[in-house]
Amino acid sequence: MTFFSPFPWWQTAAAFGLDLLVGDPAFFPHPVVLIGKFISWQEKGWRRLVKTPLGLRLAGGFVAFTVPLTAAAVVTLILYLASRLHPWLRVALEIWFISTTVAARGLHRAAAEIDGLLAGGQLAEARRRVGWIVGRDTERMDAGEVVRAVVETVAENTVDAVVAPLFYAFIGGAPLAMFYRAVNTLDSMVGYHNERYRHFGFFSARLDDVLNFIPARLTVVVFLAAAFLQGLPVRRAWQVVRRDAGDHPSPNSGYPEAAVAGILGVRLGGLNYYHGQPSFRAYMGKEFAPPEQEAIGKTVRLMYSGATIFVLAGTLISAAINFFWL
Repeated sequence: MTFFSPFPWWQTAAAFGLDLLVGDPAFFPHPVVLIGKFISWQEKGWRRLVKTPLGLRLAGGFVAFTVPLTAAAVVTLILYLASRLHPWLRVALEIWFISTTVAARGLHRAAAEIDGLLAGGQLAEARRRVGWIVGRDTERMDAGEVVRAVVETVAENTVDAVVAPLFYAFIGGAPLAMFYRAVNTLDSMVGYHNERYRHFGFFSARLDDVLNFIPARLTVVVFLAAAFLQGLPVRRAWQVVRRDAGDHPSPNSGYPEAAVAGILGVRLGGLNYYHGQPSFRAYMGKEFAPPEQEAIGKTVRLMYSGATIFVLAGTLISAAINFFWL
């Protein structure tokens, strides 16, 4: 068995289907939880040992590379041991491991819950729930700001939670998908540009940017394909992506957000607060009005449509490569 499985196309497609069916059951152990605990353990240990900015940056670099490599190595070892017991056990475990790196159903569930709370007039609870899925302050948001936060999060996380892990799974199976998920978890835990993590999270944030570079742009492609199939304005969306995506402070997040803004004809971006400090994010779709509540459901449908298109295309391409490879 090689470190990375050669183009495991049908396992990846099956893993996507498994996520759609069951998501992440709360009663079942999740690898990302273990990865998060490993990150916290390393951070606490290094912070006891080093105090200088340079020391924290070097320690953060060590963590940024050892955590993903460890996650990939553990998955590889488990799959190897499973293959010694029975080939189908290894296949079943690979499908399950890949499915844990994908969160389409979880993303849908979170957005739908907030949508329902807004529809029921429960703004305070909607603010609290949106605080679970965004990094910005939510205590003073009005309903429109909650809607915008959800739309932006679903658009951005179509990359992080769907397209990117599937992209790496198509290339290298569960080990590479778990490597990506570990990097993304690092970014979500320590990749902040604030006083605490400016140095320790530097390499984690940069590595996440590198790994999301191609998936973010592929997400634009599948969003536009989904828009075409639904009779939505593809040309307008492409114009918004070309004009606005590069203005986003993230090298990747602006692409899916600008695509959604152009497809739905809504304005994303604007004033956010982080730890009480204002931060203005460039507008995506500046000529449009802010999103209404119905945009939440429309964005979720785009996420599902784009993800399905990506899986079908990835399956066909990977199957063709497998055929000629073998």
